[in-house]
Amino acid sequence: MPVETDAEVRRILEKNVVAVIGCSSTPGKDAHEIPKYLQQQGYEIIPVNPYADEVLGRPAYDSLGDVEEEVDIVDVFRPSDEVAGIVDEVFARDDVDVIWLQLGIHDDEAVSRAEAAGFQVVQDRCMKPEHQRLLTST
Repeated sequence: MPVETDAEVRRILEKNVVAVIGCSSTPGKDAHEIPKYLQQQGYEIIPVNPYADEVLGRPAYDSLGDVEEEVDIVDVFRPSDEVAGIVDEVFARDDVDVIWLQLGIHDDEAVSRAEAAGFQVVQDRCMKPEHQRLLTST
């Protein structure tokens, strides 16, 4: 299910719970600032980072498989060569609707597998400017 239209992206951005794979505890890094922005916009951010105990005031999980909460969107801030493994982790869950690969992150084969399995996938786009463009009033 390729995500191609603004209407599709808008519907995705109306979901609430975002597990952020590679969420950083370091202010100034995109993997910290973008989830922080999303949290400020009312999203429930679930940080996934095996090297942090807490990020953005929330306990950090070691892996997506450890996340106990229901997840709508898996937002990926990891290198492209890790996407296939992350997609496999998503396949092991029954609550995720969307896989979002941030700017510069892409894996066409993994995306094709995810789409064939019925997931919506956004590739090589950033949630923050998409949110600002489609959901905030100007």
